[in-house]
Amino acid sequence: MIDPDINWRERIITVLGGGGFIGRYVCEQLFRTGVRLRIAQRHPRQAWFLQPLARVGQFELMRADMNRPESLERAIDGAWGVINLVGAFSGNLSRIHAESAGRAAQLAKQAGAESFVHISAINADPDSPSCYGSTKGEGEQAVRAAFPDATIIRPSLVFGQEDQLTNRFASLAKMPFLPVIAPRTRLQPVYVRDLAAAIAEAARDPEEHGGKTYEIGGPQVMTMRELNVAVADMARQSPQIIDVPDAAADALSRLGFLPGAPLTRDQWLMLQKDNVASGPGLEAFGIHPTPLAAVAPEWLIRFHKGGRFGLNAANSNAVPF
Repeated sequence: MIDPDINWRERIITVLGGGGFIGRYVCEQLFRTGVRLRIAQRHPRQAWFLQPLARVGQFELMRADMNRPESLERAIDGAWGVINLVGAFSGNLSRIHAESAGRAAQLAKQAGAESFVHISAINADPDSPSCYGSTKGEGEQAVRAAFPDATIIRPSLVFGQEDQLTNRFASLAKMPFLPVIAPRTRLQPVYVRDLAAAIAEAARDPEEHGGKTYEIGGPQVMTMRELNVAVADMARQSPQIIDVPDAAADALSRLGFLPGAPLTRDQWLMLQKDNVASGPGLEAFGIHPTPLAAVAPEWLIRFHKGGRFGLNAANSNAVPF
């Protein structure tokens, strides 16, 4: 339980990668509670958009590189809590997901931090055939070894206004034909604001959530095909859905190293396993999950014919100018 008498203005939480897609919502949640934030990332200017969300003096931006221990140490020094949001789908994933995550946890422990929240992924497993899944699993092990009371959060696919999920699918749905890879793979997309609320709560209450692992998914499990159909419908697009045969997708993935390839080999390997949450999730934080259909039309309206001002705009009976 969070002590209501705690003066959060006297405590600092370092958010590694706070200017990213998930990070912006985590920071927004923490700003509302009065927490002081130190937002650390390789290019601090990319996080300037957070300024209007905070009170004067409530946050500072700091340059930090996960591969440079000295800069990481400066970012974590004096912090009461640390949230590690850093992740990637390309580059040296072992260094990014495992080595750097373990180093951050170790530095947090040495600095006397009371809270450490590490964002991993469903299906994180050192024995995963995909590089992404295996390095995420190694990262969890490294974090646990350095900071046993860390909270590990494994989200499913995350959707929100700035995502690379629904917006990408909606853009592809504008074509006459929409090929769907791994159409039977099951997913459990989670709304970014719900995920951010859970991360912020875990960071502020290590007594309740420390040492635990949570898998975070939304209220609906759907196949990749069902997700594409739903997004196309919300975007008011009507492409012909074509399920790509697994053999063809497998062959395509082997060319994933080429510039502009639609699918990498590692992505194909990840799609061979359902991305569905198990065990404690949002309910452990008292959060009721938000359905995709309840919020996605707000930003997918831009894919309607004529965009926000077209005749087909959702819930609009107005005559366009």
